[in-house]
Amino acid sequence: MSIIAIHFVLLLILCLFGLHRLSMVFRWFRYRKFQPKQPKLFEQLPRVTVQIPLYNERMVAQRIVDSIVKLEYPHDRLQIQIVDDSNDDTCELIAERVKFYQQQGIDIEHVQRVNRQGFKAGALKDAMDTATGEFIAIFDADFIPHPNTLLDSIHYFTQKDVAMVQLRWEHLNRRSSLLTKTQAIMLDAHFSLEQQVRSATGMLFNFNGTAGIWRTSAIIDAGHWSADTLTEDLDLSYRAQLKGWKMIYLNHIPCPGELPADMNAFKTQQYRWAKGGVQVMLKMLPTVWRAKIPFTKKIESTFHLSNNLAYFVMLIDTLFFLVPSLLLRDKYDFLNIWWVDIPLLILSSGGHLVYLYWGQIALKRNKSRALVKVPNLVMLGIQLAINNSKAGLEALLRRESEFVRTPKTGELQDNVTPEKAASLVPESIKRYKAVAPKGAIFEFVIAGVYAVVLVWAINHQHWFMLPFLLLLTVGFVTAALHSFYHHYQLSK
Repeated sequence: MSIIAIHFVLLLILCLFGLHRLSMVFRWFRYRKFQPKQPKLFEQLPRVTVQIPLYNERMVAQRIVDSIVKLEYPHDRLQIQIVDDSNDDTCELIAERVKFYQQQGIDIEHVQRVNRQGFKAGALKDAMDTATGEFIAIFDADFIPHPNTLLDSIHYFTQKDVAMVQLRWEHLNRRSSLLTKTQAIMLDAHFSLEQQVRSATGMLFNFNGTAGIWRTSAIIDAGHWSADTLTEDLDLSYRAQLKGWKMIYLNHIPCPGELPADMNAFKTQQYRWAKGGVQVMLKMLPTVWRAKIPFTKKIESTFHLSNNLAYFVMLIDTLFFLVPSLLLRDKYDFLNIWWVDIPLLILSSGGHLVYLYWGQIALKRNKSRALVKVPNLVMLGIQLAINNSKAGLEALLRRESEFVRTPKTGELQDNVTPEKAASLVPESIKRYKAVAPKGAIFEFVIAGVYAVVLVWAINHQHWFMLPFLLLLTVGFVTAALHSFYHHYQLSK
């Protein structure tokens, strides 16, 4: 009976994550019109350093340099640093563009290191030795800020206790494929619901690693950039806020960026985010609970930092408790308690789907199109299960891993497909393709487990279980086939 009990406990945990997602939707109704108070204007604009961290980004290197020099900000108050850790011909492309703009009198420099110690966090920390700005604006190489981005957002720092201002992400290649459309919906919900609600309610939230501006003194006061997790942005955000600094999210100021163009690149990104999130949970959650902050902030932060473990909980339940619990139910005639499972499954998965769908409503996007994408969201979630579970487990076991960049194709428009973008560059593009964390074999194993349960349900005529089991089986098989296909493509 303990096996059945543990199965229900794990389902209840998943249900709590789903309910938390639903709570974001309900809270959004109250704070949907919230905007930070209109700031006072600086009498004299402060000096700003724009940092562009990159590593082997030949596909977007020139684009970001050409875009960043178009920022509408007084040139005598602006410093641009291209923080380049590349070890390929990206360095040459950057050097050529930097020299070109230096000759035009623009304060731009090419900051390079002899090693990648500390990866992105280490690069940003080292670059600050020569940064002259009172504020640091950070844009990843695949982002293209609007010319007025700095002027629209810098004045929020007239509030002396504001450490960071985060802008909402938009997506340059949103419509280029089904994958990018689905990713965009996932990210839209994070920004339009999570970031909006947490910022409006004074909860702890995070810098998203790009499209944000930091107060230089706040970075230093919080302990500077640290490379002991894979999500240095989340780590620094929590340390700064626990030191008393405030952060602001600006939902009305967008900044366009590029989404991963293929499944392996997407899995690479999600793996890093999931593992880094759990690493920060282990590092910061004890500090959060010891901090003198309201209890509601501690609860919200717990969900925020632990949400990447949801996949891991689901996997543990599937591998070790689902099948044994079925056998026990059959043996002791407890089959009718499936009517307890179903509500829990609906709350856990349904909560996430409502959250993702409502993210589109929050941004006033087409409701019908968002609804049609719900099955794709379900499938993509299943396809990430093994990938993100492995990331969470490695973090729990405190296994170190390299910061793996997410390759970009340089798509500028929605009608430029990844295939077309790839056809426009030399054969060296192959080395820019991502190799996703291994997991295809496990995906097939999990698909086999659900297939067995599916057959069992058919034999016992439990028809209400079939949609869930069929979806999970097909999802994991599809995920495995995706992985094998991309590995085959890379080997060609």
